[in-house]
Amino acid sequence: MKILLTGCTGFIGWHTAKTALNSGYEVFGIDDMNDYYDVRLKQWRLNDLEKIKNFKFQKIDIRNKQDLEKIVSVFKPEAIINLAARAGVRASIENPHIYFETNVLGNLNLLDLAQKHRIKKFVLASTSSLYAGQKMPFSESLPVNTPISPYAASKKSAEVTCYTYHYLYGIDVTVFRYFTVYGPAGRPDLSIFKFIKLINEGNSITVFGDGNQSRDFTFVSDIAKGTLLGLKRVGFEIMNLGGNHPYTINETISLIEKYLGKKAKIIHKPFPQCDIPATWADISKAEKILGWKPKVSLEQGIKQTIDWCTENWNLVENIILKD
Repeated sequence: MKILLTGCTGFIGWHTAKTALNSGYEVFGIDDMNDYYDVRLKQWRLNDLEKIKNFKFQKIDIRNKQDLEKIVSVFKPEAIINLAARAGVRASIENPHIYFETNVLGNLNLLDLAQKHRIKKFVLASTSSLYAGQKMPFSESLPVNTPISPYAASKKSAEVTCYTYHYLYGIDVTVFRYFTVYGPAGRPDLSIFKFIKLINEGNSITVFGDGNQSRDFTFVSDIAKGTLLGLKRVGFEIMNLGGNHPYTINETISLIEKYLGKKAKIIHKPFPQCDIPATWADISKAEKILGWKPKVSLEQGIKQTIDWCTENWNLVENIILKD
């Protein structure tokens, strides 16, 4: 199968593209290589992908429909996996417009090209941030009509637009709500990458709240495998991909300390109003429809992530972290 995969130099995009290529898929990856976080990490991922057969790449912003049209016309993909997005709950409050331009209008461009070129399969990356205020564990049947950040609102809009195109044009759509993804070459704006780098350097880490907030951490290889399983024909389905086991931030820090052999210096700051205190995925739907279950425990994943950071410390130590 020929896949157009957007956001291929992003964290989940890189792992998904690599998994697809190693499974025999042909992948055309696109990414705008924006500077939301240090571009050197995205370039490292791109260099890694370009070593693999059947991978093509072009630097494109999914907001640019004309450039997308050229690629779709020539490559003729059989499926689109849209992993390109502006991510980050707190950052979305500072600049909501870019989130809607990319996550909503960019997704609309891809859906429009799918219907025009009769591409029958579409996979969208969405978010567990939509479940704010709901009872745990979060199931897909819960109403998610009151997003509390522009990021979550933009993803909800993208999900709804996917359904519209499924209804009108028969596009088969799988929407995945990811839960706190981490792993090797992860996003440096997220806690686990930050904590590993800063603790290893002997610098202080910032914890919002008392550290007892919990997250359903999910290892990136599990997410990549689940995303590819989403190529199955399902009609229209929204599914959670999560670790199915929430851990507190304090527990996570303890594991990082264990495998680094260093003690964390912690600074506490107020818990943000736009964030949610806990996440926990009900993954029974993905298990039933796709046969998907996470395999990597948090302890295994933390160790693998630290091993990667150690092996690539020349890169990691130079990555600039943003608040």
